[in-house]
Amino acid sequence: MDSPRGLTSQALLTSLYAAFNERDIPTLLAAMTPDVSWPNGWEGGVVRGREEVSAYWRRQWDQIEPTVTPTAFTTEADGRIAVTVHQTVHDKSGVKLADHTATHVYRLDKGLVTEMEIRD
Repeated sequence: MDSPRGLTSQALLTSLYAAFNERDIPTLLAAMTPDVSWPNGWEGGVVRGREEVSAYWRRQWDQIEPTVTPTAFTTEADGRIAVTVHQTVHDKSGVKLADHTATHVYRLDKGLVTEMEIRD
């Protein structure tokens, strides 16, 4: 599926991981539907809508420095895109808190993210 920017789903998601690692919230939010459903992998639960996602990331980035790199993409039977990611998390002083692999599963609609799920 192509995004409104003419990118494939894989290219779109790859660019969004780069934006996340650069802390580029405007680019990230522009790629989401207004009512996006997003997992709060740091504090627990789910946040809904661009404003809640933005607030969640700002709280997170005030405390920790996560870096998430996609390593593989697959399309699931229901059309969602599963992305295997390598994630490292450091505290603000540079101490590594986490280094692991997870799967992020995205539902896209017309090239915008409508929902994301985390599978460890």
